[in-house]
Amino acid sequence: MSILPREFYHHPDVLFLSKQLLGKYLITHFSGILTGGMITETEAYRGPEDRASHAFQNRRTKRNEVMYHSGGIAYVYLVYGLHNLFNVVTNLPETPHAILIRAIKPEIGIEEMLKRRNKTKLTKSLTSGPGTLTEALGINLSHNGLSLDKDPIWIEDRGVVFNDKQIIIGPRVGIDYAGEDALLPWRFILKDV
Repeated sequence: MSILPREFYHHPDVLFLSKQLLGKYLITHFSGILTGGMITETEAYRGPEDRASHAFQNRRTKRNEVMYHSGGIAYVYLVYGLHNLFNVVTNLPETPHAILIRAIKPEIGIEEMLKRRNKTKLTKSLTSGPGTLTEALGINLSHNGLSLDKDPIWIEDRGVVFNDKQIIIGPRVGIDYAGEDALLPWRFILKDV
């Protein structure tokens, strides 16, 4: 098991990296408690040409500024005033690519994740959406811009390997505003995990 180095995220192809992150482990360490699990679903966002990206047409705001930084940092933002969403910034500085982590298979600190989600029983819904995932892992806006190669949030390679036949590819979710870009097959899901 090894923490992915910052250089891993500098690859120019965000679609390639979205598939590469499947099977990796997203871990958080807050107040002495470890939580995490295997990444099972990702979505790629390739600004500035991607209408679904916060950086479409090189739009630059206070919220999306970290997308323009060097890959390997967290991009956390709030949607509907309720849910924190966790993204991994990729590529080199000034190329605003990001990968939304949509789901993990919970494996580490399940009791704490249940507590954070106000649940009593482990079900698939514990970490099966981008908003529930961040709640279970304790990720919030204060983690925006953090490096992902050290405490308190990191991604590990634990040697889990999948082939292309085990990956479902389809359109991204909840981005109807993006017109034809909403149909791009940039969502990646591990089958049968």
